Amino acid sequence: MPVKALISLAEREPIFNIPGVVGVLAGLMIAIHAVREYILSPETDEQVQLAFAFIPARFDGSPAASWGIYPGGTAGDVWTFVTYAFLHADWTHLGVNAVWFVVFGSAVAWRFGVIRTLLLFAVTAAAGALAHLAAFGTQFVPVVGASAAVSGFTAAALRFIFQPGGPLGPMRLPGRMAYEVPSLGLAGMLRHPTIMAMIVVWIVLNVLFGAVSLPIPGAEGQQIAWQAHLGGFLAGLLLFPFFDPVRR
Repeated sequence: MPVKALISLAEREPIFNIPGVVGVLAGLMIAIHAVREYILSPETDEQVQLAFAFIPARFDGSPAASWGIYPGGTAGDVWTFVTYAFLHADWTHLGVNAVWFVVFGSAVAWRFGVIRTLLLFAVTAAAGALAHLAAFGTQFVPVVGASAAVSGFTAAALRFIFQPGGPLGPMRLPGRMAYEVPSLGLAGMLRHPTIMAMIVVWIVLNVLFGAVSLPIPGAEGQQIAWQAHLGGFLAGLLLFPFFDPVRR
């Protein structure tokens, strides 16, 4: 490849830019939280949470679950599997998710493109909600935040970012080519020490802060929905081949 072409590719390194779809999703989360925080009254915000947070009690079969205190009825039962990802408990919760999503979501978005990225976001968010529902039954244990989807994008990114030529791998390729390297299979991930270390640390931290209820700096009184995180992570890890446009 000519030297000028290599220089041109290097100047357009995606690692220094946020893909448009990631910027839009992160910006939407920030805008929604700003409106809830600074414009809506507490009463209105409560209605927003009842309408768009994922609440397992919606599915307990009671009249209230259908058309009572939960707005949206049957349609709400469906959309809350995804819309809860755009609500956050506070700015700390939002900030952590937004930064993590920009880091790992950008790598996946450069590889997947807009449509696949949006689909993966919806699927991993829904998988997190399903895991939360399985863990808590139909109790009134609401969950908000993009953590399940972010976990799914983290798992998806691990399938290729450490590959030779990948964005964090040896002999990194220039430009977009770094995001189009063949992915690792599950067996290959099990044999990769860096990937396995990241997965183990991710699981341990989620269990410690969630199941054991260790205090979270800046989020006192809140609990991590680690079951939802795990559901999103597994969805991103296992469903990656169905979304990946790059053939192995």
